[in-house]
Amino acid sequence: MGYSKKSGSQSDKNAVTKPNSSLKQGVSNKEKFALWAYPETLEEVGAVYEQDNCRSKSEFIEKAIKFYLGYLKQERNVNYLSPMITSTMEAVVNGCEQRMNRNMFKIAVELGKIAHTLAAANDVDDDTLRELHAMCVDEVRHINGAISFESAVRFQNGEDNI
Repeated sequence: MGYSKKSGSQSDKNAVTKPNSSLKQGVSNKEKFALWAYPETLEEVGAVYEQDNCRSKSEFIEKAIKFYLGYLKQERNVNYLSPMITSTMEAVVNGCEQRMNRNMFKIAVELGKIAHTLAAANDVDDDTLRELHAMCVDEVRHINGAISFESAVRFQNGEDNI
């Protein structure tokens, strides 16, 4: 691949499509153009093009250009898809959060009804209530919030402890 040290414009004959019937695999529609590159870049191409299973430096450079074009297109796709994925995930999380909040509200209402029913049915003094609260806080910490009615029954029957 030759290059000249002329400054200024190249002649138009270098940029014309030239059919070449001696070349194989439909490459007759390739275009020839001037390539300006630093000598060290061309030396690197010369050193590695065969390692990349390319038959020529031109094939290697064309492969590199196509790779870079794919990279640029992918970068645009990521910039387009990333906000869409983010907004979709936010919508999913918000929907899940709303369902959980509604269920927690329903559970709190049911728990309030149970607490008032038990308070009305049992005569519990303030000291017993404070002890019960402290015991329940310790129990919930110990079992990491996984409350089980069965374990409460066993505890109340003296079969189990916190």
